[in-house]
Amino acid sequence: MIAQELSIVDIIRKQRDFFKTGKTKDVNFRLEQLKILKQAVSENKEAIIQALKADLNKPEFESYATEIGTLQEIDYAIKHIKTWTKPQKAPVSLQLFPASAKIYPEPLGVVLIIGPWNYPFQLSISPLVGAISAGNCAIVKPSELAPHTSHLLSKLLGKYFDPAYIAVVEGGVQTSQQLLAEKFDHIFFTGGTAVGKIVMEAAAKNLTPVTLELGGKSPCIVDSDINIEPTARRITWGKFLNAGQTCIAPDYLLVDKKIKEDFLNEIQKCLQEFYGDNPASGSDYARIINQKQFNRLVNFLKDGEIRIGGETNPSELYIAPTVLENVSSTAPVMQEEIFGPILPVIEYTDITEAIDLINSKPKPLALYLFSNNKNLQQRILQETSSGGVAINDTVMQVAVSSLPFGGVGDSGIGKYHGKSSFDTFSHYKSVLHNPFWLDLKWRYAPYKDKLSTLKRLIG
Repeated sequence: MIAQELSIVDIIRKQRDFFKTGKTKDVNFRLEQLKILKQAVSENKEAIIQALKADLNKPEFESYATEIGTLQEIDYAIKHIKTWTKPQKAPVSLQLFPASAKIYPEPLGVVLIIGPWNYPFQLSISPLVGAISAGNCAIVKPSELAPHTSHLLSKLLGKYFDPAYIAVVEGGVQTSQQLLAEKFDHIFFTGGTAVGKIVMEAAAKNLTPVTLELGGKSPCIVDSDINIEPTARRITWGKFLNAGQTCIAPDYLLVDKKIKEDFLNEIQKCLQEFYGDNPASGSDYARIINQKQFNRLVNFLKDGEIRIGGETNPSELYIAPTVLENVSSTAPVMQEEIFGPILPVIEYTDITEAIDLINSKPKPLALYLFSNNKNLQQRILQETSSGGVAINDTVMQVAVSSLPFGGVGDSGIGKYHGKSSFDTFSHYKSVLHNPFWLDLKWRYAPYKDKLSTLKRLIG
């Protein structure tokens, strides 16, 4: 029986029953399931590529690099899971001798993973790796806005896993509302800040803990002390990857006035090199997910002077890689996350201006700085707050499994990747063990004549 034939309530009940058997607590069982997940991805690469092509016109290279690349996250978990699951010794003060203490990671139970549409495969599978590693049962709700990938996830996970353990529930807003009305042991959501607030509000009714992977306006500072060609290449790639529909894409540029002209000329060269004269006719450039997002993005084109690009085709949901100049910091394009292939450029003469602009906005998921100046690097790290930072690169910080990935403030709550994924889906249970062979009576009543001893112990 596949998950979709069961009601949401039935799936949760079956998963709770399966969890109660204790099977998922066995580390060897978890290891086996991670290997099955790896097999599911490895054996269906072509189908994954086709689904992503249908939903986003995603180039095959980008599908491998950013979606099928989740295999590396699975491998990392397989390699480290036995270390992660070991109880950790904790120090105990001498006053409690001969007691000892340990911290035991244990699974939370039944968790819900709500995936987004921009990286619809990877951002559903990657948190699932953490849920499996930590020993949970999981329900995955893919985004209905990427229907081909959603159907594929349902088919794949339904084929390789029992829905009493891992289930996929497809559907739109109503389905999400039904899921959020139920009691889970953790909810992991990737998406926009507005919907993140709805998820958190629903979770609060059941005191369900949440991880919210959101987004925001990730700034990119370009100092004058740079190597201009690699800087332009890395920013161009990070911005226009997946047609800009990346939660950690550089959202806007803050460029030192001294190099602005040369730098934008170099960006133009990179776009020509990457996508040719007409990106619409090539196979290396994605499309906007739907008409609603297309219309929203087209409105932003009015918020500055088009320096590069600006061409659109509504029938193909195509927006050319676009650079906007002379953009006001109060323009609509600077008020919300762009999430598309439009790059506003704001020049500065003093780095303090750039820092002040960044700090006037909600804390972003990522911040990028291009500079050879070590003092400036330290200053930006000290004077700004963001989920993560990459210096002299864009987006690649997400590929490092040993780096926790997550937001701060409006850009999210909680973190994952590598060990952080295991931590997110685990409860760390503190255990104190005190043997019987020594039982000093200083803590027991009657307290007469014991207070002075206690004061000496506490200090």
